[in-house]
Amino acid sequence: MKLGIVGLPNVGKSTLFNAITKAGAECANYPFCTIEPNVGVVPVPDERLYKLAALYNSKQITRTAIEFVDIAGLVKGASRGEGLGNKFLSHIREVDAIVHVVRCFDDGNVSHVDGGTDAVRDVETINLELIFADAETVSKRLDRARTQSKSGDKKYAAEIEFLERARRFLDEGKPARAMPMSANEREYASSLFLLTLKPVIYAANISENDIGAPPNAEVLRVTEYAEKERCGVIVVCAKLEDELNGLDESDRAVFMREMKLTESGLDKLITAAYGLLGLISYLTAGEKETRAWTIERGTKAPAAAGKIHTDFEKGFIRAEVVDWRILVECGSFAAAKEKGKVRSEGKDYIVNDGDVILFRFNV
Repeated sequence: MKLGIVGLPNVGKSTLFNAITKAGAECANYPFCTIEPNVGVVPVPDERLYKLAALYNSKQITRTAIEFVDIAGLVKGASRGEGLGNKFLSHIREVDAIVHVVRCFDDGNVSHVDGGTDAVRDVETINLELIFADAETVSKRLDRARTQSKSGDKKYAAEIEFLERARRFLDEGKPARAMPMSANEREYASSLFLLTLKPVIYAANISENDIGAPPNAEVLRVTEYAEKERCGVIVVCAKLEDELNGLDESDRAVFMREMKLTESGLDKLITAAYGLLGLISYLTAGEKETRAWTIERGTKAPAAAGKIHTDFEKGFIRAEVVDWRILVECGSFAAAKEKGKVRSEGKDYIVNDGDVILFRFNV
């Protein structure tokens, strides 16, 4: 999974990126500090793996990972190349989902490109630039389809109809993800790499003074905006997350208890991303390795087996499945089997989050 972190300059993007990836990206109080995107790969925290590894005395634990890309701050006019906008927009095309950082507090020591904090205005500034860029993409493809249709081939008629509808929708200032589409149309739209087709998580960045307090007015506005768009939203203090990053594990735990934080910004972000993208993880465990495998919710057993190796999918016979909690409670796979807790599932079984699976196959 690849998440792109975007937002206006000086909203806390790189600070949040540093905190969740420990990558040490350059952070400064001026626009376009980040020119080339910074990239950090973060293993997904998963307590289930450690409990299973202890059960099996596993030699290795392999967590699934998320790649975060810190994309330079966008500004008004980015779709026309303002502030190197065209280059930055191309970086967004490569990610699976967008984490849109929005500043929800005033700070006289940190400049704002538009003079002051207005969270919804800032969100709309970025979103409109992405919509403008998509409108240009659709227009170019429409011109090409119209030229190709002159050959008399009727297959271009449906494409032209869809592109004209998409262009009208974007011209109304609406993101492509909100446009009603059939499954085939959505697949075609995906091939255009439209920026506003990507899922979005809004990260409302608050000040340290707002931690533990009821959501401030700007956070409430962003939340309402996100709900209307059917997008994800998390509340995070990037500065605090960066401070936590500098502590060792025990001190971090103490500090989080003192601040009454039940989870880190990274945990919030991962949960939101998995939910937004419809992802789950199933587990495999043994003496050699305990490992998490990320799949789309609704994936059937053979396709899930194919994540490990294509031969597992081709020669799939059955899957022996047990929930990870039951396995830990029973103490071993054999004990769980003796108690009738291990199920033998066939090709139509839909894998659940937290399933521990032993695949039987023959090639």
